[in-house]
Order: sequence, then structure tokens, then C-alpha cells
Amino acid sequence: MAEAHSCCVDSDYAEIIVVRHGETVWNAEGRIQGNLDVELNDAGRQQAAALGDRLSKDPKISLVYSSDLSRAYETAQIIASRCGGLKVVTDPDLRERHKGVLQGLVYHEIPKLYPEVHQAFLSGDTSNDFPGAEESLDQHHQRCTSSLQQIGDKHKGERVVAVTHGGVIETLLRKGYPNGDFLGKVANTSIHIFHLYDDEKWTVKSLGDVSHLNQTDFL
Repeated sequence: MAEAHSCCVDSDYAEIIVVRHGETVWNAEGRIQGNLDVELNDAGRQQAAALGDRLSKDPKISLVYSSDLSRAYETAQIIASRCGGLKVVTDPDLRERHKGVLQGLVYHEIPKLYPEVHQAFLSGDTSNDFPGAEESLDQHHQRCTSSLQQIGDKHKGERVVAVTHGGVIETLLRKGYPNGDFLGKVANTSIHIFHLYDDEKWTVKSLGDVSHLNQTDFL
């Protein structure tokens, strides 16, 4: 059992520890997953264990939420186990965005196979869909931010974990940083801490923390 710690969260906000799932074979290959269900590889499981050990030493966590895709759910289960057997609740709204025809491709294949899609991908136009995709970036943003706000509304004065995907975390950070002043790749098992208030005010307390991987071979 993880050692119990008193919670340090004020009652007017929820502290949500948003983390990306551990590595998969497709991550290692640079292959686009989207909402295809790809499992963790051994490195990803060891990353998740290191993350769980790290979180077990922090103030008390009430619950773990997770995307229902297996790479996120397995990461969440490992965290929950390392933190004393916490409950894991799946939320399909924490899923990665559907990437349409790009799913399953390696990034360098896109310009050759789908040059127009590649240009749209680089344009930053948040209203565009990929061919075969199920939602635009704007719709994806609304889905993901609404999901996190609902979690925040349920857990005022508590700390909870939400295990999700790189694209989801990027769009959550766009709400936390409305001027777009955040940089860097969202690494596997990176930690991003949000404070969510009743009026949908979001504060990002930290982002991109992978210090738990410093003592491993998986940074």
C-alpha cells in the first residue's frame, strides 16, 4: 500500500494530474495511432511503473480516470496499483482524436501519399477534418476540455489523475495557455498539473514533467 498523505488542495478547485500513456511499438516507430487501439510495449509498462512510484510519494490521489483505449487504460491500472489500489474510471471522451486516413502511417509517408492532407495538417486550421476523421480539431478541443471540466467539477478539493493521449494534452494546454505560449513535445508518461475552478478558469501549475524517468532507460 502507498503511504497516505494529507491532501493539499483548496476546496475551490480540483487538482488534475494529466498524464500521457506509456510508450507503444507504434510510438517507437513514429506511426500515427489516432484512436486505433495499440497496446503498451515493455518500455511503456516500465515508464508507467516509474510514474506510479512517483505519484505514490505525492499527496493523496482520490481516483484515476482514463481513456478507454488500452494504452491509456493499462497505464492507468499500473498507476492505480502503485498508488495503493485506486479505482480506475474509463471515459471515452479522453480518447485521442481520430486521424482518418493518416492512422497507421509513419509520419514521413504522409507528404507522398496525401500531400493535400499534409498541407492541411501543417496549416493550423482547426476547423478542418482529415479525410475519414470523425471530428475537427475544434470539435476535439470541445470534447476534451468538457470532459476535464466535468471531472474537475466532481472533485473540488481533491487530487485525481487523468491518463490520456498526446493530442488530448495538447488541446487541454491550449485552454490552459490561451496565448499558445507552451512549447515542446508531449512525452510518454509526462505529467501536466491543472487546477480547475467552478467558472471554468484553468491554471496550469506544471507541464511536461518526466523527472520520474531520469533513473530509467526510457527517457
